[in-house]
Amino acid sequence: MADPPLGLYVVCDGMGGGNAGEIASALAVEAIHAHLAEAVRHPDLPLIGPCDATVSAPANRLASAIRAANDVIHRESWSRPDYAGMGTTVVAALLREEVLAIAHVGDSRLYLVRNGTIQALTTDHSWVAEQILKGFMTEDEAERSPRRNIVTRALGGESSVDVELTEVPVTSGDMLLLCSDGLTRGVRPNDILHILNGSEDLPTMSDRLVAMANEAGGDDNTTVIVVALRDELQAGLWERLKKRFVA
Repeated sequence: MADPPLGLYVVCDGMGGGNAGEIASALAVEAIHAHLAEAVRHPDLPLIGPCDATVSAPANRLASAIRAANDVIHRESWSRPDYAGMGTTVVAALLREEVLAIAHVGDSRLYLVRNGTIQALTTDHSWVAEQILKGFMTEDEAERSPRRNIVTRALGGESSVDVELTEVPVTSGDMLLLCSDGLTRGVRPNDILHILNGSEDLPTMSDRLVAMANEAGGDDNTTVIVVALRDELQAGLWERLKKRFVA
């Protein structure tokens, strides 16, 4: 989901039998978007969960929106037997002027492309990622592990959720990639970078990344959002200038 006027970009990857995973991801996107839109209309809207004093108000609002989504999914999973155990990963970004707030739960990722390089701004909440951090497993071993699909955090599984939250400065010319693990499981960052450094438009880049994921095995759904911050930051500047001149 992308809402450039709101500065919000979200990718969710649902889990659960039948169509429960699809339901969970759709509920998450809807709840996150609704919470942030409501906060624009009512800035005094209470936060859900604790306030992190080390990050900005927009970042705390994004984390609050993620917790709102967790509440919705958890409640729905208990209301219907066919939804029992459903959940979803999420990676969400909120752009406010030249600061990007990032909140994530699970193994969907956000990459920053800048000056011909690509950098992951999220760390997977997964069993294999934990083994790599502890030195028990290499990245190559993790890619082949039968446990590579096991996430250690997801929305909906519990009544509360631990949201990983960070902020980074961004600048015109930067590019963002939000994606589900359907892409990163089979496509390496340098191959992603090759596509994003190309001359195609953003929809074509997105299509090519999905095609690469399918060619690499395609054993999972793949969702990608590519954002060129040159366009987004210029649009935000224009809105601020309009308000200044009108005032």
